[in-house]
Amino acid sequence: MMLQTLAGPQPLQPRKPDVHHRFVVGLLGAGIAGSLTPGLHEAEADRLGLAYTYRIIDLDALGGQAGRSTELVRSAAELGYDGLNVTHPSKQLVQDGLDELSPDARILGAVNTITFHGGRAVGHNTDHTGFIGGFRAGLPSAPINSVVQVGAGGAGAAVAYALLNAGAGHLVIADIEADRAESLAARLAPHFPNSEVVAARTDAIAGTIRTADGLVNTTPIGMTGHPGIPVDPHLLHPGLWVADVIYRPLETALVMAAREKGCAVLDGGRMVVGQAAAAFELFTGIPADPDHMLAAFHQATPASHPDQKDGIRR
Repeated sequence: MMLQTLAGPQPLQPRKPDVHHRFVVGLLGAGIAGSLTPGLHEAEADRLGLAYTYRIIDLDALGGQAGRSTELVRSAAELGYDGLNVTHPSKQLVQDGLDELSPDARILGAVNTITFHGGRAVGHNTDHTGFIGGFRAGLPSAPINSVVQVGAGGAGAAVAYALLNAGAGHLVIADIEADRAESLAARLAPHFPNSEVVAARTDAIAGTIRTADGLVNTTPIGMTGHPGIPVDPHLLHPGLWVADVIYRPLETALVMAAREKGCAVLDGGRMVVGQAAAAFELFTGIPADPDHMLAAFHQATPASHPDQKDGIRR
């Protein structure tokens, strides 16, 4: 397959809706046997009266060979899948198996959704739309003039892109690895000339947090198996909104500390639901209802899958 970039900035382009089609989609990644994503998609499809099957393609069950990601994408296309969601460690690896990338996926260098239709495999990224959709729903009046983001990995790239695309005036991207923060800032800044994008080490952002509008955690710190809090809780203050992309557990140490300080908070549930809703529409051409999907998410979340190690994986 020859990889191209879709011309010009554009919204996600869903397929034409067909309520009589029998949809088959899947999730490709490692350690995903306990993923909530299949249930979210199938519950929404049931509500809409669609024939919809969601399958797991777990690299761990296939010998843990991440290098097979491209091969598995091609196989899914040949087997008649309508699309795939993609998670760690395949978000970069699958790109060699695609015909095109959406502009956002090209900028982010990561694909979390692939559509197969019209004879082409197209890579998209709905992580950033999932975050900003959830942010607007959960913190509708929160200002984004000045935001501090902790974490510059894959989730961090999507969240930073979302904030800048939404008009963040000043974004500080902090990471314990300064080079990683600098690389992400340098990659995003040229696409948002009206915003100031600054890189910093995580241990050098105390003063910035004290004057910022908001703080976002995109690191693994706080998820099941990675306890802790990514910043000194004494830096939190009532004038700061706080968002966490982790959804296992929903009540991370950061979320709890922020609530105690009187901050407006956003847990990771809305992001996972938002990206799933956007992917569902790409697969089917039919808009999903994020509120219904959020209700399904909350039904599945309490005390479920306690051994899941990666609360950011979908």
